[in-house]
Amino acid sequence: MSNFKVPTRAEVTTDNQAIFDHLEKAVGFVPNLFATYAYSESALKNYLDFSNAKTSLKAKEKEVVNLAVSQVNNCEYCLAAHTAIAKMNGFTDAEILELRSGKATFDTKLDALAKLSKNIVENRGSTDEVVLQGFFEAGWTKENLVDTISLVGDKTISNYLHKTTLVPIDFPAAPILEDTLV
Repeated sequence: MSNFKVPTRAEVTTDNQAIFDHLEKAVGFVPNLFATYAYSESALKNYLDFSNAKTSLKAKEKEVVNLAVSQVNNCEYCLAAHTAIAKMNGFTDAEILELRSGKATFDTKLDALAKLSKNIVENRGSTDEVVLQGFFEAGWTKENLVDTISLVGDKTISNYLHKTTLVPIDFPAAPILEDTLV
């Protein structure tokens, strides 16, 4: 059970209130995890700037990374949020479960991205050479590699924030990943 209460708009700084207002307009609500970042005067803005920064990865590709990383880190909040976002980006329920397991048999290039993302997290950045070679052989570039590693860091920050605070999940729960898929 969490000792962290999700801060309301009235409980955060003026700068964070402006971000809450923007999120309310853009998303329709302020996700609890984003609100939790607002305990810090600067963390919410810093996180959103980093998360929304220009990247060589397309939105759908970013979700591959987000799902694989959040699964390895076992972050229920991020799995729920990114399952919803992955559906908005055109992935099926079965594809989402497969991506969470660190593979994508339905797409060779996404498979290499999912495998790399999972491997980076599992090995704390000491990426397996065979997995890295497979990433490049699938058509990814060194720019894509750097952007993938940046995204792994981005998602890990949110994974850790939720796993530490355990604020309530305000997205539909992600289905349980069967052991046969992992």
